[in-house]
Amino acid sequence: MAEAADSRELFHGLPSHVLRLPQGDHVRVLQHGAQVVSWVAGGRERFFLSPQAQLDGRSAIRGGVPVCFPQFNQRGPLPKHGFARNLPWEVEGAAVCTADTASLTFCLRDSDATRAHWPQAFEACLRLDLSPGSLQITLSVRNTDTRPLDFSGALHSYLAVDDIAKAKLEGLHGQAEWDAVCDHHGQGAEVQRFEGEFDRVYAAAPQPLRLSEGGWALEITQSPSWAQTVVWNPGAALCATLTDMPAEGYRHMLCVEAAQVLAPIRVPAGGVWSGWQRLTVC
Repeated sequence: MAEAADSRELFHGLPSHVLRLPQGDHVRVLQHGAQVVSWVAGGRERFFLSPQAQLDGRSAIRGGVPVCFPQFNQRGPLPKHGFARNLPWEVEGAAVCTADTASLTFCLRDSDATRAHWPQAFEACLRLDLSPGSLQITLSVRNTDTRPLDFSGALHSYLAVDDIAKAKLEGLHGQAEWDAVCDHHGQGAEVQRFEGEFDRVYAAAPQPLRLSEGGWALEITQSPSWAQTVVWNPGAALCATLTDMPAEGYRHMLCVEAAQVLAPIRVPAGGVWSGWQRLTVC
């Protein structure tokens, strides 16, 4: 049986790596931001990438899986969602490929570009593990400084749907919920459906989530080291204001993010933290 393969390709002029399995699944990740922009599993594209995304090698890219680090959104003094998604990452070693798995790691270390925003010494690494019908993305943060490192962030996954009005998300029933649109605190519904702007932060559930629509479903699992799950869809009104999204783009995506929002993670000097999100075709 043939082994999985890693190829280097340009994607809209940006360097990327494509991991391919012999049975057809593949994932594409850019060196810009170590951002996954495509995952095809079971013959279907599983991530949404805006056709108006800014692929200029400097800007944040709307879609795929942006790495939000070391700050979530605008909850701090750094640029929105931190700087990691706007900088080039380096490939760490060669891809590891077998007959039915492939993995590849990218790293970002402190530099003049990061110290312009944040004085911390650090090493952040993103590992992709691809197997048939499954993709795991793991972010690891090593504190290479002599002082503690505090950060928040997320794996900001834009999951593809055909029609958001027909999609449903299960698995957050009873979890603490903060609705950021109306600043309301409550508990997650048994089945979550989407109409209008949706922006909520949940206490992470102990069991997998299930996103489904029509005849397909995706299981979404995250490590306990991420304390929250963020679920977001801009809805029609907000989407119309986003210059890197088509007016109808909101219909075709739902963000389900493994996240740390409400309180920072502290990594002691010399310490390492790791957190993952796993997506599995049901």
